[in-house]
Amino acid sequence: MPEQDETKKWEDAVLSITQGEAIKVKKLRKQVLITLQMDEDDKAAKEIFKETVQRLEEAGQISLDSEGNVTLTEKSKKRKSKEEKKSKKNKKAKTTESDEGVEDQADEIDTSAESKDKNKPCPGNPQGVTRLFLGNLPFAVDEALLGEFFKNKVTHIKWITDKETGKFYGSAFIEMADSRAAAEAVALAGEKMLGRPVKINFAPAREGDVWPPEKKVITGGPTASTGNSGDGTKQKREMSAKPENCVKLFIGNLSYDINDEGITKFFANVDAEVRSVRWLHHKDSGDFKGCGYVEFWSPEACDKAATLNGKNLLGRPIRIDWTD
Repeated sequence: MPEQDETKKWEDAVLSITQGEAIKVKKLRKQVLITLQMDEDDKAAKEIFKETVQRLEEAGQISLDSEGNVTLTEKSKKRKSKEEKKSKKNKKAKTTESDEGVEDQADEIDTSAESKDKNKPCPGNPQGVTRLFLGNLPFAVDEALLGEFFKNKVTHIKWITDKETGKFYGSAFIEMADSRAAAEAVALAGEKMLGRPVKINFAPAREGDVWPPEKKVITGGPTASTGNSGDGTKQKREMSAKPENCVKLFIGNLSYDINDEGITKFFANVDAEVRSVRWLHHKDSGDFKGCGYVEFWSPEACDKAATLNGKNLLGRPIRIDWTD
């Protein structure tokens, strides 16, 4: 069984994700493990999750029906409401302290004013958390779309991908400009992005985690193949040496919605007629790897197609390279 701090961390993750509609216990477990940045196949983590759900159910904070649906109980909702009221009351009490006391506090805050101001508790975010978990994202999501959705208040993005295949899971961790921006973002939970209701939860970094990351965008997400400059602008990857009379290209960083017709129309924009397409799939699962090979009728057509390297296709900058 986890230590007291760990226990609270697990319980908070479960209760946070269980807000709103009922959720299947397996789906809840997956989201909790992702939120806590743990391996979904970790047996020990699965056991802790099971113990946490049982403990919360026994405490009457959640209910688990025979079909495996987990919901937040009225008792838990009332408790949460009471905690929020208590937090507001404490905040109000602090504002009535003497001027001298306020000045003393101000002197202490000045030692790390920027950090404390960023993580200052606010309505809807009593802990002042600025790190969020996003789930159920459309696979065509990119930095620009997130920026538009969150009113350009996202400062860092960590796309969550499969460690072995690099496949995007449709989830990410983001850092917001400040606690108020984070609260506004969480309030958007359930709003649709490209037709998909986005899951948004507070996800405080664990002790020892390097967060926010040094780079603005990390970990093989939808824009990873193009790289990122220090100012957050995208950079297309340089192509390798071109083989003589080349008529074939490697194409990568593709949307999982791409098909033969889509790629043919894409290259038709520069009058590059496609002769054949070969998509790459994982041997074991058969899942699409997000890349493949395209053959053209002539070296001239291949040259034209190569000029589209880094261009947007279904919301993702395509990676193109010469190949034999």
